[in-house]
Amino acid sequence: MTNFNYSKEFCSHDATFLAENFRSKKLSIVEYISNLFSYIEQENPSLNALTSLQKEAALQRAKELEHRPAQSHEILFGVPIVLKENIQKKGFPVQCASRMLEGYKGQYDATVVSLLENAGAIFISTANMDEFAMGSSNEHSCHGPVKNPHHFKHSPGGSSGGSAAACAAGFAPLALGSDTGGSVREPAAFCGIYGFKPTYGRISRYGLVAFGSSLDQISPFARSISDLDIIMRILGQPDVRDATSLCTSYESQLGKENFLKGRTIGVPRSLLTNAVDKRVLVAFEKLEAKMRDFGTKFVDIEISTLKYTLSVYYVLASAEASSNLSRFDGIRYGHRTQQAQDLFELYSQTRTEGFGKEVKRRILLGTFALSAGYYDAFYGRALAARDLIVEEFAKVFETIDFIYMPTAPSSAFLLGESSLDPMQEYLNDIFTIPANLAKLPAISLPAPIDDEGLPIGLQFYAPQGNDAQLLALAYDLEKQGLVKTTAFKNMK
Repeated sequence: MTNFNYSKEFCSHDATFLAENFRSKKLSIVEYISNLFSYIEQENPSLNALTSLQKEAALQRAKELEHRPAQSHEILFGVPIVLKENIQKKGFPVQCASRMLEGYKGQYDATVVSLLENAGAIFISTANMDEFAMGSSNEHSCHGPVKNPHHFKHSPGGSSGGSAAACAAGFAPLALGSDTGGSVREPAAFCGIYGFKPTYGRISRYGLVAFGSSLDQISPFARSISDLDIIMRILGQPDVRDATSLCTSYESQLGKENFLKGRTIGVPRSLLTNAVDKRVLVAFEKLEAKMRDFGTKFVDIEISTLKYTLSVYYVLASAEASSNLSRFDGIRYGHRTQQAQDLFELYSQTRTEGFGKEVKRRILLGTFALSAGYYDAFYGRALAARDLIVEEFAKVFETIDFIYMPTAPSSAFLLGESSLDPMQEYLNDIFTIPANLAKLPAISLPAPIDDEGLPIGLQFYAPQGNDAQLLALAYDLEKQGLVKTTAFKNMK
């Protein structure tokens, strides 16, 4: 294991503890943030999790908060937060880990940024990611790969690997990422923390640089369920600037009833094949057995459309990416080639120089799927298949409360492995993609591990709109010690 130096004082406190102590003046916000930056400046060069440190702005904000009493609505008073590099904050880099947007800075605040700052939070940095959120390893970045805090030779997962690694390493108790096909849940699993993808539309996407508009969802990382509940209470509300925003608000269910006893949970047992790592299966079965002891009922379920999810996802996501990324042409903002002789060369050479290999691969696939001769054969059929997937999940949830499956087929793979075979990287999303296609809330929970191995993530789905019930289930699992963050277990 890597020699990872950390100070427990700055790493292990959750947002709830910090906010309470900042509000009561038992802790100095300015002193805490100053020391936190010293720690980050020492450790981030090894992890490569953060792409910019907003030290001056964060300390100025800390001073403003420290010299006045906290307001009743400021439930994250003084709490530091890390922001993925594809979410707008005015004056912060919004490079999306791409040469195409080198030097570009946010022109306005995303809704999530405004809401969190209104709640007293302090944004301290931007986080590394896969370019334009395309990838599952956080190696597709112009900033270089992010390292897993548990072992630098392994991937932290992607595309929100920088946010996950930063949260796991103690750079901040909360971090924001985006989840298009598992890009928050997989990094959470690999880094041993909690990652929650809400129902599509529960959190406003206003200010998020679009990859797949019908799939993208801004999603939080945390090291405790109570912290996830707090951030959802802040962010889970309607937004008139987002046409896909839900008209209802998130209402916490933590501690209101027992979400273990008497619940029925479905397991798609046929997916648990030899392709799933043995350590993952052991952890999966261990949690199932313990939940049965608490009165949870498990039933095997069959979702016949699951075998189509990877194909449907990569057609739809690539088609939407092709459309969304067409705006990056060297004309209005971002990178512009110096080699062009005419307008056609300006477009083509700019995009050739600005986009990385994975982004080009998906643009080509999406453009092909949307082309005149193939639209109905590929994109149209993928849309129809997605409707069937949504319908089948809705029918399954008529008789069960939640669905249980691993987050990923294995623990964190070695850096460099996925680049040898892109298809293998895509297959790593087999358990996460269905939630995005069906617009369901899903959460990755860290399994307690007894060995010195890498973290393992276990995942639960809930019906559309049941975000609060899903977090309540996770809270009861955490309270009983059945799931537990492993963020600092193997950091020496």
